[in-house]
Amino acid sequence: MSASCKIRLALAVLASAASLALSWPFWRDFGYWAESRGMWFGYFFLGFLLAVYVFYAFLGRLGTLFEHDALERARRTTTADTDAAGDREPAP
Repeated sequence: MSASCKIRLALAVLASAASLALSWPFWRDFGYWAESRGMWFGYFFLGFLLAVYVFYAFLGRLGTLFEHDALERARRTTTADTDAAGDREPAP
């Protein structure tokens, strides 16, 4: 596993843990607990795993988005340099 994958995974786990802490019923005096606490623990566990997956996928696609933006900027810079040098005719 590369360093960037490890960093993305660590960030995903931290963000998911923060989300879990903010949604925990303790903050609302357990007013929203269902009759079966085991089901709630299962709900929070599965939600945590899903949140880790979603955050990890989002961070991976965010890197791709920044790479595409860098390529577009490089293309615009190259085009502007070419236009300034007079190698291309101006658009009609």
